[in-house]
Amino acid sequence: MTAEINRRIVLAARPQGRPAAADFRLEEAPVPEPGPGQMLCRTIYLSLDPYMRGRMSDAPSYTKPVQVGEVMVGGTVGQVVRSNLDGFAPGDFVVGPGGWQDYAVFGEGEAQKVDPGVAPISTTLGVLGMPGQTAYVGLREIGRPSAGETLVVAAASGPVGSMVGQIAKFRGCRVVGVAGSKAKCDYVRGELGFDACLDHRAPDFEDALRAACPDGIDLYWENVGGRVFEAVLPLLNEFARVPVCGLVAWYNATELPPGPDRTPLLLRRTLVRRLTIRGFIVWDFEPGDFVNDVAEWIRDGRVRYREDIREGLENAPAALIGLLEGENFGKLLVRVAPDPTR
Repeated sequence: MTAEINRRIVLAARPQGRPAAADFRLEEAPVPEPGPGQMLCRTIYLSLDPYMRGRMSDAPSYTKPVQVGEVMVGGTVGQVVRSNLDGFAPGDFVVGPGGWQDYAVFGEGEAQKVDPGVAPISTTLGVLGMPGQTAYVGLREIGRPSAGETLVVAAASGPVGSMVGQIAKFRGCRVVGVAGSKAKCDYVRGELGFDACLDHRAPDFEDALRAACPDGIDLYWENVGGRVFEAVLPLLNEFARVPVCGLVAWYNATELPPGPDRTPLLLRRTLVRRLTIRGFIVWDFEPGDFVNDVAEWIRDGRVRYREDIREGLENAPAALIGLLEGENFGKLLVRVAPDPTR
């Protein structure tokens, strides 16, 4: 055993609006012992994702919330320390729902082995993990991009949005990204190869979006909601598709936004233009060839990705709070322990 203490961050209180540092608590506990059919893994990277804000609330959702006093949920990639589980040995790298802690115990089927020779192990939480798979299956099943169409994607520099836009470019689409700063937009255009990228914080954002989409919008990938969706809605073409996988602009809201009820407008547009608006969660669809396809795209340089890595488990709460306000630039990870592959 390499340590006697397992640091873990638990939910201390349910946030009201914007999460605060006091909503989390860093605790110390003994390192757990794996039982029969289990393995103990040391966390190397912890993934931070917008869905975590919903898991901090006890409002009805697609999965159960984290209970007050429980370890915060989260995907992790780590290394096996002890194993009583067939097929796994000390030293193996694995990815699974380890949560916000130094050590996690996994049973059969709860974690998958990671080959560090395919790509950096951190990518199993990003481009080769849940965010990348979300983009891949959502486009395949709902977006269905075709050559010559215009796609707009919100949060375009993030792990989901960046994959959505790059895959759509493979399919021959004109791709317009939306991001939250000039630096992010420069990255999306210059590094990822989008046709355009607009700063949603700019005062002329609505006019700029209209100019960037002279033939309207055939596919809008919704990660954000808020001002971006309001600007997109009038530009949606007949039979446009809107996969909805996130609404981060509203996650900290405690009440409905001010202003008139826009529901009749939304429903009328949906009817008249025969829109498809569908929410989904990544596990709604089978991954298919996701891992093989994306690994090949990474190797041949067709897919690029960016990681925003913060150091230390104790800094996870501040990093998540910042993520919900758009402070990250790329896939947000916390390095909990040294990465022996780097």
